Amino acid sequence: MILEMENVSRKRDGRWVLKEIDWRVEKGDHWVLYGLNGSGKTSLLELINAYLFPTEGTVRVLGLEFGKTYLAERLRKQIGFVSSSVGQKIRPDENAYEVVLSGAFASIGLYEETNAETDRKGVDILKELGCLEYANRNFGTLSQGEKQRVLIGRALMADPALLILDEPTNGLDFIAREELLESVARIARRPDGPTILYVTHHVEEILPEFNKTLLLKEGSVFAAGNTADLISGPQLSAFFGMPVNVSWLGGRPSLSKGTMVRTTS
Repeated sequence: MILEMENVSRKRDGRWVLKEIDWRVEKGDHWVLYGLNGSGKTSLLELINAYLFPTEGTVRVLGLEFGKTYLAERLRKQIGFVSSSVGQKIRPDENAYEVVLSGAFASIGLYEETNAETDRKGVDILKELGCLEYANRNFGTLSQGEKQRVLIGRALMADPALLILDEPTNGLDFIAREELLESVARIARRPDGPTILYVTHHVEEILPEFNKTLLLKEGSVFAAGNTADLISGPQLSAFFGMPVNVSWLGGRPSLSKGTMVRTTS
């Protein structure tokens, strides 16, 4: 079991931002966490990463139960987390290779000596993600798409059991987005790769490799289960509270506004 939440709620500033969350993520499944802005996605990620603790309920991540062990440092070495907040903390004068290597130590910045094995692993990850050509360029000079690939490489350095990608295509054009998604798909297909949790509010980013989906609405689980069942016209029409159509092409969905059916008496 990678993640288990039982009746988890979280109160912030007197308001419930998460309400009675029940969710189980098993090794080998790749999940999409889908919700609109303000649905509680960020709060849920803060719980998983042990930045926050639940007000009510039980959380277990990678076998560690919140409240029964000091887990923040142990967890963060087993979770690869890619988000805009992490990218903003990277020094702009640090080169891409150093950023990737720093992931081996779960640090922001490379302050420890590496060895030959770590160095080779960093090069291999840069090659896999198509980053090797700009390995020596400063992070601050990279495009948004290049930065995101480097941050994914950093997250992979510690061989995480769980890889969380928090809206990684924000700010990318179509070509950069598709190149990034292709890299994510390759990671998902690794037989020994991490379980992936992909956070988005764009259904067109849902890859065939993401076999499970959790729909989060107003801090509660609207539905959770097989992606093919949940990313459908009827389910998403109920989720949005408006008629939508879902079409699938090449194993990926797209969304369009549906037509309201009017009845006459």
